[in-house]
Amino acid sequence: MPELYKKIGEAELRTFADICGEAHVYWEPGHDWMVRASRDETEDLCFVPEAVARPGNAEQVAHLLRYCHAENIPVTPRGAGTGLSGGALPVCGGLVLDTSRMNRILKLDTDNFTVTVEPGVITQHLQEVVAEKDLFYPPDPSSRGSCFIGGNIAENAGGPRAVKYGTTKDFVLNLKVVLADGTLISTGAATLKNATGYNLTQLFVGSEGTLGVVTEATLKLLPHPRHRRLMLANFESPEAACETVAEIFKAGFVPSALEFMEREAMDYTLAYKPDISLAVPERAQAQLLVETDGLYPDVVERDCEGLYEVLEKKGAFDILYADDEAGQANLWRLRRAVGEAVKSHSIYKEEDTVVPRFELPRLLRGVKEIGSRYGFRSVCYGHAGDGNLHVNILKGDLSDTFWNHELPEAIAEIFQLCKRLGGTISGEHGIGWVQRRYMPLVFSEAELQLMKSIKKLLDPKNILNPGKIF
Repeated sequence: MPELYKKIGEAELRTFADICGEAHVYWEPGHDWMVRASRDETEDLCFVPEAVARPGNAEQVAHLLRYCHAENIPVTPRGAGTGLSGGALPVCGGLVLDTSRMNRILKLDTDNFTVTVEPGVITQHLQEVVAEKDLFYPPDPSSRGSCFIGGNIAENAGGPRAVKYGTTKDFVLNLKVVLADGTLISTGAATLKNATGYNLTQLFVGSEGTLGVVTEATLKLLPHPRHRRLMLANFESPEAACETVAEIFKAGFVPSALEFMEREAMDYTLAYKPDISLAVPERAQAQLLVETDGLYPDVVERDCEGLYEVLEKKGAFDILYADDEAGQANLWRLRRAVGEAVKSHSIYKEEDTVVPRFELPRLLRGVKEIGSRYGFRSVCYGHAGDGNLHVNILKGDLSDTFWNHELPEAIAEIFQLCKRLGGTISGEHGIGWVQRRYMPLVFSEAELQLMKSIKKLLDPKNILNPGKIF
């Protein structure tokens, strides 16, 4: 840990206990909360903190940060630990500020279609609560059953339905945030329009816990789309599936989800989840999962018919149609389990590439060509409607030397390709710890310096999630 940071000792632990309660502070090596705080879902990385504190409200968060700021103690904010870029890893030791106790839905405003929550609310739980009032919160990352709203805000999480509804940033109206020195601020208002001063709300969305700790969020809701239809289309090549994506939009359709999986992703997942009932045709080398939704069943059916025609015209075959909840849930389980299935097969690096969707076929071809040149295998899937391709590079029997020293050069080539195609290096996973070396590939020195200046203004001692993004 850099010399500028103070090590946590008995005096610091007593202070943390005074703030949060002794039962909510942990420091013993091997304690469950310490082990949990040392990892997220990024590769096989592990960084052990010096202590973990679980505040129960915004005031306790403010007191913790005020003290750590005065004492030069690094603080890593943490949600559910489902991130894939190392954003919640305490790479400088110090204190992990765990938000899991702050898990209340504070206000559901059915008149104005908003909900106010604490950061530890699980995304799927929020979706289910508002659905009971016939309302809809669209952002739904694959980890929605365990990830927290606070983490979604920190990473600007997306998910399958971002193609129609947008990412987390499109649903955040106002935040309450504790700054590095313990100052508590409100960033906006619970209104759909706001042209009052700088947009501080969007500054904090996607800032990965480096600028402040979110303690409360007011989110926009929509009427719940009561009717959904889902199709699974098979293609003889991954390129053909990717080329179909742009054609769907050119034909005038905006699906509520448009997901891509190549054959190996399907095979891994069906082997990992044998209870998923699905027969994949032998000649199928890729699939598109296409969902349409809406308030009126006849409109949804018409969209389905039109989408079916586009898919067939582009060479799709054995198109599976699911119009009931059980069938749809079965297909969504296949898609949502891909990342977990690949990880169970091998240590891997997941690159969160994104390009304009028309360029998706060129990105996929380029990834495979780079893999062939460098000698690594990749399993690709992702949110095709957004041009967001998750590239899972498998370690398998590759040497540690290649994995640690040569593979980063290949990843840099993939990211340079993304930039040439008009894209960038992360669509929804964030930069965190593992992608920070690649930031100069997509930003100029002036652009990076501007971001660093914002960081320095809000966190002059660099105690909030140090070592991330830059």
